[in-house]
Amino acid sequence: MSLSLRLPRDGGLETYELTGTPVAQGTYEPARSRLAFAAAHVVADPLGDNSPGAPAAIDWEHTLDFRRHLWSLGLSVAEAMDTAQRGMGLDWPATQELIRRSAAEAPARSSVAGTEGSSADAGSAAGAGSAAGAGVLEKRIAVGVGTDQLAPGVHPLDAVIAAYEEQLALAEEVGAQPILMASRALCAAATSPDDYRKVYDRLLGQSSRPVILHWLGSMFDPALEGYWGGDSLDTAADVVVELINENVAHVDGIKVSLLDASKEIALRKRLPDGVRLYTGDDFNYPELIQGDGDRHSDALLGIFAAIAPAAAAALKALDEGDVTAYGQIFAPTVPLARQIFSAPTYYYKTGIAFLAWLNGHQPGFGMVGGLQTGRSLPHLAETFRLADAAGVLTSPELAVDRFRKLLIVGGVDA
Repeated sequence: MSLSLRLPRDGGLETYELTGTPVAQGTYEPARSRLAFAAAHVVADPLGDNSPGAPAAIDWEHTLDFRRHLWSLGLSVAEAMDTAQRGMGLDWPATQELIRRSAAEAPARSSVAGTEGSSADAGSAAGAGSAAGAGVLEKRIAVGVGTDQLAPGVHPLDAVIAAYEEQLALAEEVGAQPILMASRALCAAATSPDDYRKVYDRLLGQSSRPVILHWLGSMFDPALEGYWGGDSLDTAADVVVELINENVAHVDGIKVSLLDASKEIALRKRLPDGVRLYTGDDFNYPELIQGDGDRHSDALLGIFAAIAPAAAAALKALDEGDVTAYGQIFAPTVPLARQIFSAPTYYYKTGIAFLAWLNGHQPGFGMVGGLQTGRSLPHLAETFRLADAAGVLTSPELAVDRFRKLLIVGGVDA
């Protein structure tokens, strides 16, 4: 089979010959020097009605198989996050089932990540924290806890707290580490930083294990503009640091998705000892995870779902102290990540599902809520080129065959 096809570019077509070498496949143990979560997507049931506004119909077999794939590569799973289309097609009833099914499948880990150059002590790794301690079996899964069962609109703060508490109870029930997701409802209801403190102070003391906080920038969700009640990112950071300092025993870390490495590094320096910074920066993750010799970021990234074999290999190299190999593996994935997460950034989920389909992890290129239409064929063509260059098309023949069929359906003579 010819590993070439005609791809859209600049309003025309060009013949593209695949040249990338797929990253070697294999299984990996979890990284020792960093905690690494991949935020996983959901696979739509091709026989279900996944039109916009319809309840999510999920292909459970392939959704769970994808999580097993991530676990086999040594990655932990961040479940039911925005990558799984929370607020963009994945409704609360489907989210509950997703969390229960994934948590039931999640393997345990009996050792914690190393802390060489870390800002956190080993006891907080993988959700063990001060509540469980090092060496205790912990599931390699954390789950998003939010308020998306509330209807759009403005709700009283007590209603927002109650929604969070309902979802937090589910995380407790399944034994997964909670990620207190940034909430559209809280952002709409809050009138000052004090409102955020009221909500988070109530929630943090209720979890049986330290939680991961979540700061998602407005580029990922415009409804979160002004989160934490500050009039700038710097004043918002002041609110976050104060909140963490007042609740340090209940906070494992904070995931930061601002696509601004300097802001993340500045916040990381201000965190108290034992509190991790989980990077959600899908533009600058190699340098942030590597760190500066003093502190580093751990990882909680949507892009890791798309580049999982490369991420696993890079983290293994870092564990072995081979910073050169680490950089060489990650470097070609960065242009791909910047393409997938390009504006409008919230449609990055389409690129994640697209690559999962090309690599055989799902039978069709469909998404809940019909979100597969979120990116154009020219955008997907450039994603394809960059995925080839990054070595993350694990079966190039399959990828060419599948993308050619999609192009033909779209009216392109591929």
